[in-house]
Amino acid sequence: MVFTLYNAPQSTCSQRVRFVLNAKGLPFAEHKLDLLAGDQLKPEYLALNPNGVVPTLDHDGSIVIDSSVIIEYLDEVVPHGENFTPRDPVQRAQMRSLMRFIDEMPAAAVRVPTFNLAFLPRFQAMSEEDFLAMAESKPLRREFMLAMGRKGFPEKDMQQALGRLARTYERMDAEIERSGGPWLQGRDPTLADVSVMPAIVRMADLGLDSMWRDLPRVARWFDAIRAHPAFKPTYYHGSLLTERFPHLKERQ
Repeated sequence: MVFTLYNAPQSTCSQRVRFVLNAKGLPFAEHKLDLLAGDQLKPEYLALNPNGVVPTLDHDGSIVIDSSVIIEYLDEVVPHGENFTPRDPVQRAQMRSLMRFIDEMPAAAVRVPTFNLAFLPRFQAMSEEDFLAMAESKPLRREFMLAMGRKGFPEKDMQQALGRLARTYERMDAEIERSGGPWLQGRDPTLADVSVMPAIVRMADLGLDSMWRDLPRVARWFDAIRAHPAFKPTYYHGSLLTERFPHLKERQ
């Protein structure tokens, strides 16, 4: 089996897929796209992924898009090695329910502090005409970019996003308590843990890890995911925003 991953080092969705590939010990060719340079909007990439986002997985010529779909696909086609999908159908259904919650809540909400704190200086340096052209070129993120504008999301939107993230930590805490931990569904990590991982890492990278200071179960979960053998190769140098944007280090 030959795997080729089109992704971006700092992309939270890409990090999910890299984690599963690394955990399974699957060699893969990696095409790194520069999202701020618009690599994901070039015709040759849009021919693979018409949504104009990363990641995209090429498996022996078959194209699979959307990180949640890709990580489930990998567990199906490569069930040996570490597997993140519970065999019990009830547990499997619970995992998928958690994944839907994660995509709806933290995965979406984390974009607001990411753009406001990390990417905004780049957009502020653009002319209004160039910014609008860039925003209009995005098939899946057009409305998001236009809502942000060159001034960033207003404080109201920022607080709403942080509130959604806070509810995520509370949900994680409740799931870990219910299952007995240390993972969301008990003794073994599932795709739900992989799905939420990048949002939690991103918030820590932005200096906002104090938000789960009073939730020791979540703090222990964070320690456990960082200790997983697949974590370090997934977060190679350049995968964190603080490694690309010096102003974030100054902020911290």
